[in-house]
Amino acid sequence: MTSSEITGTAQHAAWQARELPPVEEVRPGLWSVPVPIPHNPLRYVSVYAFALDGGGLGLVDCGWEHEAGWSALTDGLAGIGAEVADVRGVLVTHLHYDHLGLAARVREASGAWVAMHPADGDAVAAFTTQDAATAVETQVAFLVGLGADRDTAASDVGDPERWHRFHQMAVPDRHLLHGEVADFPGWSLRAVHTPGHTPGHLCFDEERTGVFLSGDHVLPRISPNISTNAGGAESPLRDYLAALAEVGRRPEPAEVLPAHEWRFTGLSARTAELREHHERRLAELLDAVREHPGSTPWDLAAHLTWSRPWSSYERGMRVFAVTETDAHLRVLAGRGAVVGTPGPVPSYAAA
Repeated sequence: MTSSEITGTAQHAAWQARELPPVEEVRPGLWSVPVPIPHNPLRYVSVYAFALDGGGLGLVDCGWEHEAGWSALTDGLAGIGAEVADVRGVLVTHLHYDHLGLAARVREASGAWVAMHPADGDAVAAFTTQDAATAVETQVAFLVGLGADRDTAASDVGDPERWHRFHQMAVPDRHLLHGEVADFPGWSLRAVHTPGHTPGHLCFDEERTGVFLSGDHVLPRISPNISTNAGGAESPLRDYLAALAEVGRRPEPAEVLPAHEWRFTGLSARTAELREHHERRLAELLDAVREHPGSTPWDLAAHLTWSRPWSSYERGMRVFAVTETDAHLRVLAGRGAVVGTPGPVPSYAAA
């Protein structure tokens, strides 16, 4: 198994300088176009633009819907001699706003189709028909069910006004299933279903060039957030670990093109690192359960190691941390290592 190595050196240098990386032609007719994400430590998403046989472009992901993002996308395409009106189709790796947000605007400007895995596409369709107040209450109730008090949960979830943009996301025109080849003439982009980060997350294996578009499933530096959600998968971390193992067994690609950070090689080595990371995390959580029996997921999150002091966590960061803790607890329970109490708010003890 080869080690993971940085190949996107310009991206990596820009990351270290805290700058937006350049538009790059990573293969003949294939470009990475960085689109910034406002107020987010991930900084940008790499949109991949494919020159299609017969003319036009295909995009993988679109970026966050805001004016700076739209300008970055349109300027990036102009830099390769194209424009948004040239887009024929958009493949979306998953439903998160930094990947799907601009898809509606791209579709309106170009008439392009938008494709996703049905597990995410159906979730988007359901979400866009739900009013913001109901969505907020659903999330608050979910956090209360993990051990939060209602006032803290409501504060962390925030005002319904913050949720309106998520209800205007593009509902896909097409579904793409595992193993199907996307409608990008001149390319052979085969969909690889990798649930966990979201239920319908897709990677794409470009069989002609040997590059692997990994979305958020495998990133070169960080572990993607794997969280439970109201009405979501029963055990998203179990699904994620299984998908990691499956991807790690694939033939080694020539290069990995992730949605964030930088390009790299050594996919199998990186999937092994991510699996080991989660095993260490599971062991740490099991120790916390033993030391604090009868704790809820909300309580246990405070006893884990995070990138900054737990006292500084609030709002979205705390929600992600608690729901990620819950995802790890569900794996431990599935393995028989912990037992949860029945009832609306589970608490856990070592088995």
